[in-house]
Amino acid sequence: MKNILKDLKRKDHKRYLGGLDVFKYIGPGLLVTVGFIDPGNWASNFAAGSEFGYSLLWVVTLSTIMLIILQHNVAHLGIVTGLCLSEAATKYTPKWVSRPILGTAVLASVSTSLAEILGGAIALKMLFNIPIIWGAILTTLFVIIMLFTNSYRKIERSIIAFVSVIGLSFIYELFLVEINWPLAVEGWVKPSFPEGSMLIIMSVLGAVIMPHNLFLHSEVIQSHEYNKKDDASVRKVLKYELFDTLFSMIVGWAINSAMILLAAATFFKSGILVEELQQAKSLLEPLLGNNAVVVFALALLMAGISSTITSGMAAGSIFAGIFGESYHIKDTHSQVGVLLSLGMALLLIFFIGNPFKGLLISQMVLSIQLPFTVFLQVGLTSSRKVMGQYVNSRWNSFVLYAIAGIVTVLNIMLLVSEFL
Repeated sequence: MKNILKDLKRKDHKRYLGGLDVFKYIGPGLLVTVGFIDPGNWASNFAAGSEFGYSLLWVVTLSTIMLIILQHNVAHLGIVTGLCLSEAATKYTPKWVSRPILGTAVLASVSTSLAEILGGAIALKMLFNIPIIWGAILTTLFVIIMLFTNSYRKIERSIIAFVSVIGLSFIYELFLVEINWPLAVEGWVKPSFPEGSMLIIMSVLGAVIMPHNLFLHSEVIQSHEYNKKDDASVRKVLKYELFDTLFSMIVGWAINSAMILLAAATFFKSGILVEELQQAKSLLEPLLGNNAVVVFALALLMAGISSTITSGMAAGSIFAGIFGESYHIKDTHSQVGVLLSLGMALLLIFFIGNPFKGLLISQMVLSIQLPFTVFLQVGLTSSRKVMGQYVNSRWNSFVLYAIAGIVTVLNIMLLVSEFL
């Protein structure tokens, strides 16, 4: 009888440990999540909430659903082929197809890095009154040091900590304001296009579904040394990856939604249009108290630093992939990609007169490049030559191409609204 009880306990213990296995796979998704709770998101979300209240919450919902599908799909590419999206494009598509798309993806990463560095600089100005230019230089130098001296694992743990700080910050601030929850729920599920909102809609969309994050996810998913020796092992990894992606993207959805809710409950309610992130210091202080202002600025700094790290890694991955190489910070092509993205972004900041407007435009640039990256990704994952037995089903390909089509249509609507 005792032996039977011991066997049962041993089996229960193994089952318990097996249930905890899923936590070993959490990490790559959170690296990607940082990318869409970056300072560019802050600018887009606060502009959306302050100008249009709760009515643009649906953009966060739609873009997060699309993001989950796209990130899960590109992670499959990385797991099955052992290649990042840039490497796969170089290997399996003609140069006249891959080079222009990867080239524009590098430029998109520059646009991303610009927003991230600007966010860190704005936070330093809010906290210590450091001029924007010097704050941008300090942020860039700090990130370069982190990237050139840390391993994936160390950076991953740091970023998970940063995401936690940002999430807790906004949860804390939401308890301090009065949210109109019926309007918020309606805004989450009912699409609307208020007059003059297309630039903001595309900025929010570009800030959530970011091209560089698709390249990054396919790269970092390989930094975890999963057992992929047989079909059962691969399918296990794919299953746990889906949990990582769902968990991480829902965290991102909640934080982005919280930003719009906070802006709607404070700025929109008071009839105040947010035109620069520094306004938060003066506007939130009388409404939420000194503690909220410090928490806000600290979270913005964490978002700026952590997202600049991920944009640098993504740029290194894209550039190295052009030469058929995977990302490694000791590799020359990876280093060039990182320095190209961060250096060009820093240089552009010297010529930006309005940082807040620069943040919004940088996010719009991402949404314009996005369809090219998505069509490339779906073409690769729908190819049996590339994916073998793990190729997209017809239904998956239809959904993925539909997402690319939706983004393209929204871009056309933006161009029509801006120039006609």
